[in-house]
Amino acid sequence: MPSASEDEIRVRLEGVRERIRAAAERAGRDPDGIQIVAVTKSLPSEAVRAGYAVGLRIIGENRVEEAEPKQTALFDLPGLDWHMVGHVQSRKARRASEAFSMVHSVDRIKIAELLNREAGSGGRILPVLLECNVSGESSKWGWPLADRFAWPQAAAEFAEIAKLRNLNVLGLMTMAPRVQHPESTRPVFRKLRELREFLRSETSRDWPELSMGMSDDYEMAVEEGATMLRLGRVIFGPRQQA
Repeated sequence: MPSASEDEIRVRLEGVRERIRAAAERAGRDPDGIQIVAVTKSLPSEAVRAGYAVGLRIIGENRVEEAEPKQTALFDLPGLDWHMVGHVQSRKARRASEAFSMVHSVDRIKIAELLNREAGSGGRILPVLLECNVSGESSKWGWPLADRFAWPQAAAEFAEIAKLRNLNVLGLMTMAPRVQHPESTRPVFRKLRELREFLRSETSRDWPELSMGMSDDYEMAVEEGATMLRLGRVIFGPRQQA
């Protein structure tokens, strides 16, 4: 299946931005405070280039080994901001710290410590988000925080991670379940926002970023406070089959 054309991506992106604006207005929010992370998993570098041509600048990838060759192929595009949105394997922490300007998916203390060490060895401060499983799905990565009784312990752990010198902990990330009706994801997004409010009350940090919402449910995520939307198919069309 060929990649979507620049014109196709432009039309889809215009529609997405309009729906984001409408959802933000319904929630009394400023749509300018919501960023699109264009997820290009399984798409060729040409798709990223086409997205760049219509204004996309933040690119999300799930795997280090897929991002690196795309970055090499797109070296001529200034201002591309690469975000890691997939599970970070311990053995790839060094490569992740080098290849990405932000990691959304810090899902345990060990990974935070590894990224801190590797970022420090490279002389940089790495912005990160902490992945929280607030849906209770066993298939999801992240701190298991569907039960609110677990929040105080998590707040203590998160405060310790925030002290790591080479990480800049900016907020939280979650993934909602795949459901038939997107409205069903709303309680998950609301719970992450409520977790953020709890952390604000328990720590001295603001936790400004909430990375939540994907192609099927991003409007619900905007209404519940998302600041970063991880969007792929709704912009680029169906994924190519391997």
